[in-house]
Amino acid sequence: MDAVELHSRTVSNFARLVSEVDPSQWSAPTPCSDWDVRALVNHVVGEERWTVPLMAGKTIAEVGDSLDGDLLGDDPISAAADAARAAEEAGRRPIATVHLSYGEEDSGEYLRQLAADHLVHGWDLAAALGADTRMDPDLVTEVAEWFEAREEMYRSAGMIAEHRAGFTDPEDALLGAFGRDPRWVRSPAGQG
Repeated sequence: MDAVELHSRTVSNFARLVSEVDPSQWSAPTPCSDWDVRALVNHVVGEERWTVPLMAGKTIAEVGDSLDGDLLGDDPISAAADAARAAEEAGRRPIATVHLSYGEEDSGEYLRQLAADHLVHGWDLAAALGADTRMDPDLVTEVAEWFEAREEMYRSAGMIAEHRAGFTDPEDALLGAFGRDPRWVRSPAGQG
């Protein structure tokens, strides 16, 4: 699967999950202990908003702090849907390289980074909502193969938690590689 299709499918899936958030769930905990549902969605919407200028060749300095803070406003579902549409469109017009915080990167690699973020945070969101957490096996395979060579780099940069080993199911193994406990469920009181 090429990077554009992978990105598009994971972005669409995340947007679908956001559309299912009930107003009472925005403050619910997620498997990312530092984030509730709103903070998790805001993080992913931030990634989507950054995709547009970066895939147009802009640098981080040119974008500045214009995408900092709350990107969801009073209508988080619409804000997330708009950001997803814009990110998908930007992803379909790849350029040779994008300017990231660590330097220039191949745009296909950047789209795979975003796809991994969307896939795993999609699981986080589904788990937080008590929704179906099963991920598309094709997406799991694509992200797992890509991530295998990058896991230690992500971990050493502090981007993911410690690897959770002992899982044989491909989906569970991928979540464990990203430092997730695939058995995480929200408690009846809404606590993870």
